[in-house]
Amino acid sequence: MAEAKLRIDKWLWQARFFKTRSLAAKQVSGGHVRLNGNRVLKPAQAVAPGDVLTFPQGRIVRVVRIEALGERRGPAPEAQGLYFDMTEKQDMPPKNPAFEGKGRPTKKERRALDLSRTPKG
Repeated sequence: MAEAKLRIDKWLWQARFFKTRSLAAKQVSGGHVRLNGNRVLKPAQAVAPGDVLTFPQGRIVRVVRIEALGERRGPAPEAQGLYFDMTEKQDMPPKNPAFEGKGRPTKKERRALDLSRTPKG
């Protein structure tokens, strides 16, 4: 019997990496997904258990090994059973840098500035 396979865009959608199947297909068509180290350009590319996928998701690059092919797009715990996450943990820079005395003054600083400008007398 032939090995079971599934379209790459459908698998990415079922594993809940993308919200819609068309978003998954767009990532694949754009050449952003790699299958076993080779760039994939067609959403109809077949994947099977044991294949390794590399693709960007947000600010990180995900590396996952396909463990199983899904029957449906189920809940998140079911979807997490479809793959093994091999992504290395990355330290994310803080979203907002600490205030370094630049930019707009605070209300307290504005009041002090206003008081220093008022004429005395």
